Order: sequence, then C-alpha cells, then structure tokens
Amino acid sequence: MQGRDFFNVGAAVMAALALTPAAAFAMDAKSVVDAAKTAGIVGEQADGFLGFVKPSSDPALKGAVQEINEGRDALYRQAAAKNGVSVEVAGASAYTTVVQARIKPGEHYKPNGGGWMVK
Repeated sequence: MQGRDFFNVGAAVMAALALTPAAAFAMDAKSVVDAAKTAGIVGEQADGFLGFVKPSSDPALKGAVQEINEGRDALYRQAAAKNGVSVEVAGASAYTTVVQARIKPGEHYKPNGGGWMVK
C-alpha cells in the first residue's frame, strides 16, 4: 500500500471519528474504558481495537470494550470500503494516525507483533 493511500485511510477514519454520533461511542462506555486504561486493565492494540492487558470478570467493562470495539469496527469497515482496502488495513491505519497519538503516559498499548507496553 502506498504511503499516500495509508494516509487517506487514516484521514477517513479520523473524519469519521469526529463526525460519529454519541451513540457509537456512548459516554458511559468511554468513561468505563478510560478508567480501565488508567488502571492498566485495558489498552490500545495496533489493529485499532481495545484489548485486555489483564483479564477482567467485570461485565460492565467487558460490555464497554465490546461496544467501543463494535463502533470502531463499523468505522473501519466504512473507511475500508471508501478507500478500497481491507478492514485490517483501515484499523491499523487508524491506530497509527489517530489512536496512537491519544495514548496517555502510563496507559498500555500493544504494537504489532509485540507484547503490552506502557507509554
């Protein structure tokens, strides 16, 4: 994939994130996930989705992660269709161009092919 195309996918996802209605990323789910990120339970993955750094039995947290990941999946599918790339490429592009910059110090992230790291 050309660098320009990769940028276009990221730009499409970034635009979709900015225009996404609150229903796709419910504030309650975001608050639950943000708290779990701060606690080191949830982190960002290079595929553009949230993952569990540590196992959790909290149904509210599992539901919040699932809700956000489903919203992201829908955005990645839209960006992929618009740019003629796979959903995986759209997710990875979103991670590189949008998500990675939003990871706060002390939060976990999982680079492609690697294990969990702390920013």
